Amino acid sequence: PSSPVYMRRALSSSRASGRALARRHFTTASSDDVIVVGAGFAGMYACHKFRSMGLSVRVFERGSSVGGTWYWNRYPGARCDLPSLEYSYSFDEALQQDWEWSEVYPSQEELERYANHVADRFDLRRSISFDTRVTSATYDPDACRWAVETDSGARAVASHLILATGNLSTPQLPDIPGVEGFAGRTFHTGLWPSDGVDFSGRRVGVIGTGSSGVQVIPQVARSASHLTVFQRTANYSIPARNAPLEPEAQAAHKARYGEIRQEALVTPFGIAKYGSPSVSAFEVSDEERQRTYEACWEMGGQAMLFAYNDLLKCADANETAARFVRQRIREKLVEPAVADLLVPTDHPIGAKRLCLDTDYYETYNRDN
Repeated sequence: PSSPVYMRRALSSSRASGRALARRHFTTASSDDVIVVGAGFAGMYACHKFRSMGLSVRVFERGSSVGGTWYWNRYPGARCDLPSLEYSYSFDEALQQDWEWSEVYPSQEELERYANHVADRFDLRRSISFDTRVTSATYDPDACRWAVETDSGARAVASHLILATGNLSTPQLPDIPGVEGFAGRTFHTGLWPSDGVDFSGRRVGVIGTGSSGVQVIPQVARSASHLTVFQRTANYSIPARNAPLEPEAQAAHKARYGEIRQEALVTPFGIAKYGSPSVSAFEVSDEERQRTYEACWEMGGQAMLFAYNDLLKCADANETAARFVRQRIREKLVEPAVADLLVPTDHPIGAKRLCLDTDYYETYNRDN
């Protein structure tokens, strides 16, 4: 197998030293067909898939259990912004029929339970080394082998290296001068304590109003004596409209699971619920466009971005949706000055990940 040039350059200081390290590993390390880094949803599936192909697999995971994003992001209000029935594995029919989701949008707790169920159901843990961080990976082009070292001292070599680390695996701590002198407690949503945090009676500051911020801010405000939000850029956020998943609706979805999975493959977002729009925002009257946006707003979720086929391609079309959402945001806020701060004006809707929330804007109407 070939190795991408950029991987060789990034992971090996020199070709010669890489060969020497790889040769040392061949005699001191375990040998497998595939090494996977990360036991989140992608890494778990990779482990299952390669084992089903008869390959030997070794997975390294820095956390103490499976789940990836849903293992680390335990902050109050953490929830997926995609429908639970579609944000799930499709590789095993019995699994997708057996698992019962409780809400339209799954919480962190439910997703973590789901990940652990999958790991146990398919006996994935026997291939995973937990609490282990990969510190180096070096490719030997002559031997066509990867040599991997970890912080636990474990070493491994394999023909294939799969980096299932995702793009959310490294928390970004803000570079704020003087932050090291802050006397209070600090937390990061991506490294949340497993036993939770009690904010009762506390003065709290939250930095950031992206997807995590709009979820955690309403939860913290309920118990904190005072909450201050520090925002760089206002983002568009749409009501999630989360609700219990009714048994009838779940059964109807499962009856068509195969069809729905196929439909998802040909949609712009990979989610069958939103479909593929075929009409331009300017092929309809202003009144019809307004009715469509109203329906998308009431549906919640990512539906707004898929109302028309040119919202993400034409600035003028995008502005029709952005203007509608900006007006809805203003309607939620009591103080016009606060609305001026929270209504996004510097980017098109959908240019950044569209946030979904529950009572986010309403939180700013609270006394604290």
